[in-house]
Amino acid sequence: MRLPTFRGGVHPPEKKELSQDSQLSVLPPPERVYVFLANHAGVPAKPVVSIGDRVRTGQLIAEAGGFISANLHSPLTGEVKEIAKYYHPTLAKPDDAIVIDRTGEDEWDLLQPAKPFDQFLPEEIVQRVKSAGIVGLGGAMFPTSVKLSPPKDKKIDLLVINGAECEPYLTIDYRFMLERSEGVVRGILALMRALNVEEAIVGIEDNKPKAIEKMKEAVRSTSIQVKTLRTKYPQGAEKQLIFALTKRKVPSGGLPLDVGVVVDNIGTAFSVYEAVELGRPLVERGVTITGEGIKKPVNVVSRIGIMADELIRYAGGAQESVERAVFGGPMMGMTVPKTDVPTVKGTSGITLLLRSKPTEEFPCIRCGKCTFVCPMNLQPFLLNLYGTNRLYDIQVENGLLDCIECGSCSYACPAKIDLVKNFKLHKKVYRSLKGGAKK
Repeated sequence: MRLPTFRGGVHPPEKKELSQDSQLSVLPPPERVYVFLANHAGVPAKPVVSIGDRVRTGQLIAEAGGFISANLHSPLTGEVKEIAKYYHPTLAKPDDAIVIDRTGEDEWDLLQPAKPFDQFLPEEIVQRVKSAGIVGLGGAMFPTSVKLSPPKDKKIDLLVINGAECEPYLTIDYRFMLERSEGVVRGILALMRALNVEEAIVGIEDNKPKAIEKMKEAVRSTSIQVKTLRTKYPQGAEKQLIFALTKRKVPSGGLPLDVGVVVDNIGTAFSVYEAVELGRPLVERGVTITGEGIKKPVNVVSRIGIMADELIRYAGGAQESVERAVFGGPMMGMTVPKTDVPTVKGTSGITLLLRSKPTEEFPCIRCGKCTFVCPMNLQPFLLNLYGTNRLYDIQVENGLLDCIECGSCSYACPAKIDLVKNFKLHKKVYRSLKGGAKK
């Protein structure tokens, strides 16, 4: 029986074996954290603390700055030392961060009440998720409370949980499914109650048989289904995951809610459980520290805002021949120019890659390989031609904004053209031009 999947995609080396057997280690609180005000998609949060303030672990330090925004909480018990600009790993530029120095052991400022999810009303769960500052922990960092508050004309009947973890190297969701499956399932049930849905599906790739078995055992007495997916990148992308599991097609320019679906990932579900049933705001998350450039790849739970350098040291340090450091994995992660960079809520991994032979870029011969692998059914070679000639309107008409930037086209291109890098630039230029036109 063929396993469900989507059209297109690629099979990069998985490299999961580097860290998949490393059990979760909960790191002690660091001496200092850097909490960016832009720790989520949308509008940055607004500080509610000042320099010199004493704060407790879990205390609100910045409140959501708009509908698409999220609260921030102190990952430490300590003192606010400054609010200053530091290099932001996803914005790729300096941005405002609240710097907190630890002054002692954790004194928790928990959300109240903390009780089983089924003792909350649906709207109370949504409010708790909002209060806890929970965002998508797969990397996009979209505020989860917004996903749980669809427009009234959008009928949601299904919750999809992404357990695919298709990004090469990363294994943090895998370890959570193995070691914290009960909490993950409790979080899924809380999300279902918040959405008033009776059905949820957890999609897991078939290269994770232990996780499939563990999750099936954990959901046995619930209405949650666990479905095995074919291993292929980017199986975990929202639109591809929805199609593989349900055959529902999200329309061009649309969102999962347009087909009655909300998608969250494993780490997010566990954070919802902690917020609802334990009263813990989002102040820590799981991170895989891996790559051939790491001496001892590991999976850890660490405080948000810890420096990547500290995590690398915990993993035995870096090899001498490291070429680049990536926040996330090599396909969709962000390369950073240095490793003394703070983590954010969306930091699922830190991957150090060794030096490789330089690749020479050749002219496109329109072989069509990029079209064959594109999971969005686009023609990347044609989009690149339009973009190179600054025909941005035509580029958009042909689907530029539908590109999910998965990197499949760049991976498959025999001419070694970095198509996805070009598309990211073309999108920025197009949006800038349109924004300028409005002014």
